[in-house]
Amino acid sequence: MVPLDSWLDDKLLQSIALENNLSETSFIVPKSSGYEIRWFTPSSEIGLCGHATLATAYVVFSFPDYKSKTIKFESRSNGVLSVKHEGDFLSMDFPSENLEACDPPDNLISGLGIKPKSVFVGLDYLAVYDSLGDILALNPDQHKLQKLDRRGVIVTASAPSESPADFVSRFFCPKYGVPEDPVCGSAHCMLTPYWASKMNKLDLLAHQVSKRGGEIHCRLIEDRVELKGQAVQYLKGRIKF
Repeated sequence: MVPLDSWLDDKLLQSIALENNLSETSFIVPKSSGYEIRWFTPSSEIGLCGHATLATAYVVFSFPDYKSKTIKFESRSNGVLSVKHEGDFLSMDFPSENLEACDPPDNLISGLGIKPKSVFVGLDYLAVYDSLGDILALNPDQHKLQKLDRRGVIVTASAPSESPADFVSRFFCPKYGVPEDPVCGSAHCMLTPYWASKMNKLDLLAHQVSKRGGEIHCRLIEDRVELKGQAVQYLKGRIKF
């Protein structure tokens, strides 16, 4: 994440995100009520990013002069997003994402290479498979997925019985310069209500099985989703321009 005193030109923000070459780079500017936040992939600005928000909150909580246990981030597309410091975890309050069953587009099926048992649509396409093995076997054709009319494609299945997790997932977003997101919080705004309904439970443990991987504690609260995760400091530096 990149803390700023005031907003820079959008082209410069995009150039910084491209230079970072991470799935998303977040930028914040102080406000009286908290912070304004924006997220950029290497190729474009996006409306919501969970793991970059988590990382941003981790940094803000480490500021010596920040004493509150809650941070309010004002976003352009999803209003106010709050993050709480709860012991070893950071808890994010995000809007849940509506989804409905749909007939899968040809580019979705051919792009994934393995036909899912069902497909839903919302902000992203959600493709449901039978097993973890199916999810791990996917080697998508990114060019075909890039042609789809949604932000990206979430693939998911219930977790194996021996796993502590309830469900597994991966997320592909080539349209925004992210072939595979290592851990996508915003995808769980769609995954949480889906699996809460399927499993008849409101608290779920998710495992995103990308190469890097990650766990997310999910809770459905009416039309909101609470996502809990952890962060560690990896790098600190200054950007010269």
